[in-house]
Amino acid sequence: MLIGYARVSTTDQNLDLQMDALQATGCAQLYTDTVSGATVDRPGLTAALAACRKGDTLVVWKLDRLGRSLPHLVETVRALGDRGVGFKSLQENIDTTTSGGSLIFHIFASLAEFERDLIRERTNAGLSAARARGRTGGRPKGVDQKKQKAALALKQDPRHSVREICEIVGISRNTYYKYTRADDTPHPQRPRRPAPSDDWPPAAQRW
Repeated sequence: MLIGYARVSTTDQNLDLQMDALQATGCAQLYTDTVSGATVDRPGLTAALAACRKGDTLVVWKLDRLGRSLPHLVETVRALGDRGVGFKSLQENIDTTTSGGSLIFHIFASLAEFERDLIRERTNAGLSAARARGRTGGRPKGVDQKKQKAALALKQDPRHSVREICEIVGISRNTYYKYTRADDTPHPQRPRRPAPSDDWPPAAQRW
């Protein structure tokens, strides 16, 4: 059975073109989403994937209707293949149930792996170059110290609530409480010397 999935990014866009193409292909069930491709939560796609059974084929109008990225596309199609479900994209004329379509998909998978390796290499090279220049990354300590001082100063004014202080300084509640806990920690005090009294020196030491 062919199961169709269509997606548009906004309500201003129309699903008709994709739906017509999927129906013309012979899709018995159609699922849709009106969300951005970068959105993780896509109820229509979740339902379409759940509806697929062994021997079925998931059909989309175009590759970018399914995957948020090339690695995500490859991961989704691989997961379908592990379940015995095929994948078909109409615009790119890719059908993993055929030998030619399967070959093209394997090329995409290789490109996705190449993309991951390239990003990893660039990241490691950038970190190595930064370390060589004495930079270890992360937020400068001075930034946190300034925010802590500002939060503590605002805390002294009872007119400001915790929420207002967080908004003014640009910190979360957890960070605010971390800053204030550090300020409220009691500091060790030196033992006080006994105050001089009229009975000094002690009677036992008087001549």
